[in-house]
Amino acid sequence: MCQINTDPMKSQVGYLEVVVPPDILDYPTSTDMVVREGTNVTLRCAATGSPQPNITWRREGGEPIPLGNGQETASVEGPVFNITRVNRLHMGAYLCIASNGVPPTVSKRIMLIVHFPPMIWIQNQLVGAHEGQQMTLECHSEAYPKSINYWTRERGEIIAQGGKYEPVLLDNAYKVHMKLTIRSVGPSDFGSYKCVSKNSLGDTDGSIKLYRIPQPSTQYRTMSTTEPSLPPEKVEKKQKSRQKEPEPEAEEADNEIVDLSDPEKITKERDLKLRGRPRDNALELPVAEGPTSSAVSTLPLTLLIWFTSLWLSKVRVPPILNLPP
Repeated sequence: MCQINTDPMKSQVGYLEVVVPPDILDYPTSTDMVVREGTNVTLRCAATGSPQPNITWRREGGEPIPLGNGQETASVEGPVFNITRVNRLHMGAYLCIASNGVPPTVSKRIMLIVHFPPMIWIQNQLVGAHEGQQMTLECHSEAYPKSINYWTRERGEIIAQGGKYEPVLLDNAYKVHMKLTIRSVGPSDFGSYKCVSKNSLGDTDGSIKLYRIPQPSTQYRTMSTTEPSLPPEKVEKKQKSRQKEPEPEAEEADNEIVDLSDPEKITKERDLKLRGRPRDNALELPVAEGPTSSAVSTLPLTLLIWFTSLWLSKVRVPPILNLPP
């Protein structure tokens, strides 16, 4: 207060406020915690400063904080952060941030570690392969503390790396992606495989069965584009029937010379040609080559010969009478 001793007295009052940036206290504030999955967790953060700092909780990587019932939040306000029934999704680093408007803002990192026994799930428990194929079997495992992971066969023998087998592990925090590659599947490789995961809290395994499938066929049957497709058994019958059918001797018959002196022979040759070469003009006979070809070069003469042979075949010679001696 500034005062002047006059009559009356005069004075002026001033107020001095000292601000203090925030500071997080180590003792009341929580440190790194290791808890079992399913328990309740309380995180505390104590800070001093003038004015009194505000406390905000965030995850270090910016991931949302699970609240249960499928709900999530980006941050939680208050010096106390309660987590009910903690699970593996809560595991990670949390930041306790204190600020009061006076720079600088301070924070403290608190690591929350959740322990749980191994769990395994398999996408395909039944896998088919043919001999000579390269096949990869896969398992997914979650465990913390980190687990020991390996593959076994039906009798429990551990599959070591080398030869035709190549086991691979891909780690990501508490998750492990297990792969087993069989370079060339043989007859002895078919059967059951197990992916095993163990840690200090327990162990578990998953089973995959590898079964044999037929070799892919590379033979293709050539079919005509003008004939309809038939089943294999009908195609074989059709081919056999074609083999049994005698080939018509049309060309040989065409090259023969017609003998006009024997009408019965002409009739037989005509019938043979009509059976061997079915067509619309069945009465037409081929023109014979040779010196007598001019005699049968026209259709009327051919018909006359045919009717003559038919008439002669119906004539009967009367028997000779047997007279007594």
